[in-house]
Amino acid sequence: VQLQASGGGLVQAGGSLRLSCAASGRTFRTSTVAWFRQAPGKEREFVAASGWSGVTTDYADSMKGRCTISRDNAKNTVYLQMNSLKPEDTAGYLCAAKAGYVLGYVAGQYNFWGQGTQVTVSS
Repeated sequence: VQLQASGGGLVQAGGSLRLSCAASGRTFRTSTVAWFRQAPGKEREFVAASGWSGVTTDYADSMKGRCTISRDNAKNTVYLQMNSLKPEDTAGYLCAAKAGYVLGYVAGQYNFWGQGTQVTVSS
């Protein structure tokens, strides 16, 4: 599976962004997918994950109620809608995929990664 994230940018606090992750590869439709983020000098941090059908999802506590992960398997694309953004959400956001049906919350559980897309939230 190859992944490419896009949609990042500069937004004011309280604003919204929708990130996209385009995937290639036949196994994408049965893969668990996730978004992580990493700020300079910090560990890679789990943001959200979705099972293969999009029905099962989970979020980091810091993002619950503010973001939604969704996927369109017909388009091989995963989305992350983020609302009420805060300056502390500023980071590079990366999409990831792994085989299997169990959601993963740790970066090491994922073996396919896209390049990051930068999200900067100004105060």
